Amino acid sequence: MTLADRDSPLAIAMWDFSWLERRYPGGGYEDWDRALDELVERGYDAVRIDAYPHFVGTDPDREWTLPPAFDACDWGAPATCRVEVTPALTDFIGACADRDVAVALSSWFREDESRARMGIRTPADLASVWVDTLDRIADAGLLDALCWVDLCNEFPLHQWAPYFNDPDEPRTPRDSPAGRRWINDSIAGVREAYPNQEYCLSETVGPDVWGREPATEMDLLEPHIWLMNATDYYVWERDGGDIDSAAHYEWVVEHAEDRYRGDPDRWRAALGDAIDAAAEWSRETGLPLATTESWALIHYKDWPGLDWEWLEEVCAFGTRRAAETGRWAAISTSNFCGPQFEGMWADVEWHRERTDDIKAANVDL
Repeated sequence: MTLADRDSPLAIAMWDFSWLERRYPGGGYEDWDRALDELVERGYDAVRIDAYPHFVGTDPDREWTLPPAFDACDWGAPATCRVEVTPALTDFIGACADRDVAVALSSWFREDESRARMGIRTPADLASVWVDTLDRIADAGLLDALCWVDLCNEFPLHQWAPYFNDPDEPRTPRDSPAGRRWINDSIAGVREAYPNQEYCLSETVGPDVWGREPATEMDLLEPHIWLMNATDYYVWERDGGDIDSAAHYEWVVEHAEDRYRGDPDRWRAALGDAIDAAAEWSRETGLPLATTESWALIHYKDWPGLDWEWLEEVCAFGTRRAAETGRWAAISTSNFCGPQFEGMWADVEWHRERTDDIKAANVDL
């Protein structure tokens, strides 16, 4: 079944690279069976993970040493960690398949001490590492467990695609001739080997650039949509910019909830307008939408001075609004639907209400 053929959207959680890097005691993913059972209990039927294709394509049997992706956020390990991608990747997908949980593959192209990701120099290289990864999954008989393949998270951000952008010129736009060539040629290369999968390169941008014609090889649109990037709730120059820093959490404690509570109708309306704009983009292009990172802030966690209630309120609104459009084939409830975010994960009823909203919706493409 293609995404466009679905009767209702997938309720999807983003487990990024945390599924493998947070396997230490207390990390949330130390027991995959328990974590996946809890996912199903909350009503989710899909999960998006990092498949680490550059490691599989370089040396599938190697142990890799990774610095933390973030210093202040709870994605991935909080300190240097060591991982082996195989056979963990197929083991995890198999555990998902046993529970009828679909898997969306992506990659944040995690940095490692050998700089393996910089071995990708061309779209053909990007395609090659993904073909190697899908070969492993095919050999395990698990291709049917996949719902789509996102060849690069938020392409072409330098943080995740340094092999595309010149470090001295890291703002080459996605819609440039070079950006389109990378998208089209890399997808075409993987599709030649695996024609029955659906492909995209996800993105994080605002409504000001939606409406453009997507690269021709894209099978779906995967925009990541938050109050923070789709409205003027957070102004980068005014509010500090660096959202990956500890200082940003101090800003969040001081301002985030107060800014929302000061005029919640305004912020929900602005977020709703952005969601409607994405839906209209989907109608114009004929492509289904999938959003796996959403709807309030980009970064949040269990932290002194932070409360989940207002963030849950925003995310409940965003989830319902997206579901009502009929254009989403997969919807996340927030960035934080994983076991490392204990305060939100513990609210089983909230997750069940949101995933019920998603599953009650229609996909009208």
